[in-house]
Amino acid sequence: MTHGVGGSDAASELQHLNDMTAGACAIGDDEFNARIARAQALMQAEGLDVIYLNSGTNLYYFTGTRWSPSERMVGALLPATGAPLYIAPAFELGTLQGFLRVPGEVHCWEEHENPYELCARLLKGLGATEVGIDESTPFFVVDGIQQAAGQCRLRAATPVTAGCRMYKSPAELALMQRAKDMTLVVHQSVARILRPGISTEEVTDFINSAHQAVGAPKGSYFCIVLFGPDSAFPHGVAKPKALEVGDMVLIDTGCQLHDYISDITRSYVFGTPTPRQREIWAIEQEAQAAAFAAARPGVPCGEVDDAAHRVIEAHGLGPDYTLPGLPHRTGHGIGLDIHEWPYLVRGNATPLAAGMCFSNEPMICVPGEFGVRHEDHFYMTENGPRWFTQPARSIDDPFGS
Repeated sequence: MTHGVGGSDAASELQHLNDMTAGACAIGDDEFNARIARAQALMQAEGLDVIYLNSGTNLYYFTGTRWSPSERMVGALLPATGAPLYIAPAFELGTLQGFLRVPGEVHCWEEHENPYELCARLLKGLGATEVGIDESTPFFVVDGIQQAAGQCRLRAATPVTAGCRMYKSPAELALMQRAKDMTLVVHQSVARILRPGISTEEVTDFINSAHQAVGAPKGSYFCIVLFGPDSAFPHGVAKPKALEVGDMVLIDTGCQLHDYISDITRSYVFGTPTPRQREIWAIEQEAQAAAFAAARPGVPCGEVDDAAHRVIEAHGLGPDYTLPGLPHRTGHGIGLDIHEWPYLVRGNATPLAAGMCFSNEPMICVPGEFGVRHEDHFYMTENGPRWFTQPARSIDDPFGS
């Protein structure tokens, strides 16, 4: 049996898990203010008078206001100078005020009124003609603003939003490090409860409880549990499966800590690995290491993806996205969103720079047999990449037990 796999049960494992969040601090007001200052400098450089931030992670990142998107317009207009102006339904005023971290006027609309006309009046009052739109804004909101504010030219605010969010601060890195530490402990714990016949649903439930036990109040942010041939489907299958001896186990999960996300995948065999499983596992390990080695300050993001593909294709897999092989990009940025800028994908010319954070997961899929994905994340420093979590050690001892 693979070291660190099996031999325990859910109750015993949960009993030994402890809250790991002591000393983890949420983002403070000074940082929110610094983000706005940075955004406003970028707006001026881009020739933007205002950017509209829709409810969601961009609104939270810049203003500290937690609000989930819905059919009602809730957001903020951030001018190139001055405080943000918030837009919200009148009946939500009291609730919104409780969430505000960055001061600003709140402008409300009643249910029978057109919120986009309110937005247009505010834009006119600001003298805005060049307006950046948060790229996560739904089309119906963009269309509403365009119809009501015909005097404005709307364009993507991505140079500002991504231009800020791509570069993590020390406080952000600390939260991400802790969240990933928590999820790695959960991975180690769940591996020990595996037994023949256990279902993917039971494993998923345990992972959720384990994340709560280590200090994530909402449990798992997401969870993918796959056994055997199902592990060749990167993001899962519709039906649950019971674990069998010899199955490749693929578990991809994460949690949130003060809004920042972890995301780690481990692949290992329940039982004794076959020569084919050993071969593919080792190629995956080599590809992940090659991607990490290619990540140097100033190198285009796409070259990291190229490095992983070269390894995989050198072993006769692929080419490109052909299976057996690597069906997707090598990695994604991470922070408040599980997938965010920038992306480690062919052709992305964005140069790597200090503060950027990435997944490193050049998965290998062998349809009808199994898939292997080693996913760890790294962040860039002035001197090169650093792992948040150390990669899996070996197919026989994935957790270094």
